[in-house]
Amino acid sequence: MRRAAVSIPSNIAEGFQRSGIRDKIKFYNISQGSLEELRYQLILTRDLNYADTSSASLLATEVAKLTNAYIRSLHSNS
Repeated sequence: MRRAAVSIPSNIAEGFQRSGIRDKIKFYNISQGSLEELRYQLILTRDLNYADTSSASLLATEVAKLTNAYIRSLHSNS
């Protein structure tokens, strides 16, 4: 879970530094993949009754919305 969680902002940061739109979007898409991996792990954690992950799941949903919106804006500006 830690690796997936660290990968999300790391890929966003790397994509931010890229100059081309396609490169930026590539790293944001990688970030989205890590986010979905983390979301699944949160679901599994909840289903196995290891911890209450509801607040983390809400935050993950918000990050997904923001990332999707940013990718859409990059597509529309290209």
